[in-house]
Amino acid sequence: MMFVGFLGCYGAIQESQCLLGTFFTCLVILFACEVAAGIWGFVNKDQIAKDVKQFYDQAFQQALMADSETNNGKAVVKTFHETLDCCGPDNAIGAITPLWRDDLCPKKDIILKNFIESSNCHKKIDELFSGKLYLIGIAAIVVAVIMIFEMILSMVLCCGIRNSSVY
Repeated sequence: MMFVGFLGCYGAIQESQCLLGTFFTCLVILFACEVAAGIWGFVNKDQIAKDVKQFYDQAFQQALMADSETNNGKAVVKTFHETLDCCGPDNAIGAITPLWRDDLCPKKDIILKNFIESSNCHKKIDELFSGKLYLIGIAAIVVAVIMIFEMILSMVLCCGIRNSSVY
């Protein structure tokens, strides 16, 4: 992205049709890749959610086995717990874990029954991919509109350079 931005900026400064054309071509390729990735992600959202849950389970097991604070698994698990406001996977070990590994879960003053029932991370990951999918779609549409404007403006600038008189 930095290289593509450099092409556009330097091409505009130098008034180079070649650099602006290359910038436009790179933007078209990036736009096509983003659209393809968005379609693929929407079609395979269940598989992606399954992969995220599997990644979480692996990190959770690694965090349970580790004793040091510098463990990557523990950092990943804490990030999941704080972001999704959950604790533990969908199994019995995940339900018991808050009782003996309170350093992995966010501190809350709630009843234990509600804690075990409503806050497993597998359920929260499923909610994220099913209930919050529209937010991801809105962000993708905003990025697509910005890229379309970039492509239009780069072509307008390129054509303006071609039609301008040489001084």
